Amino acid sequence: MNDKKALEIVNKIFNNVFNKDNKFTLDEILEKFAFDVKLPKKVYDSVTNEETWADSINSGKYITLKNMEKKDSSTGWMLEKKEVNNLEDLVNIWNSINLTTTERVYDSINVAKSDTIYRSENIYNSTDTSDSKNMVFCDSCGNSEYMLASQRTGKSNFCIRCDDSTDCSSSYNVVCSKKVINSLFIQDSFDLYECIFCSHIASKKYCIANMQFEREEYFEIKKIIVDWIMNS
Repeated sequence: MNDKKALEIVNKIFNNVFNKDNKFTLDEILEKFAFDVKLPKKVYDSVTNEETWADSINSGKYITLKNMEKKDSSTGWMLEKKEVNNLEDLVNIWNSINLTTTERVYDSINVAKSDTIYRSENIYNSTDTSDSKNMVFCDSCGNSEYMLASQRTGKSNFCIRCDDSTDCSSSYNVVCSKKVINSLFIQDSFDLYECIFCSHIASKKYCIANMQFEREEYFEIKKIIVDWIMNS
């Protein structure tokens, strides 16, 4: 997994959601779409000084999962008993082995710049991801595919900025909703198809700002909104 592959995934998501190619760099996508997503931060392995990525950055001392397991299988982590004269001595000894493990990736392949990833594939700069594929800049998502800049969402695919939702697809900026398809800017709604700027409604299609539109006029307005998203 690398930057090029991440951009390929992003482009597939953009084509599905906006019917347009992605024109942004990864840094621009991070700033424009994932600015509020909790993502792993770059830190350095305290033993090798190599670059690594951590979900938690409170300790200030890190070791990659790979290097932790390497030491565990060679010398182990137990220490010879030392004389301890005071609490400071004990804390200093503890600090020598109290390293935060980074890039914790389990039963997964093609993962980069990520931490706490389980049973997943093609994951880029994401955290707390499970049973998912093709995820970029995501936090706490599961059982999903082709997701970008999304948080706490499950059973969804081809979504951008989908938060606290489930069973959504081909949509942008969906919050606390379920079964939302081909929609933009949706909050606290259920069972929507082709809706925009809607909140607190259910089982609707071709609605904009909770108002019913005809199919033709709906798509005319949607084109304007997509252009605004892409160019703003």
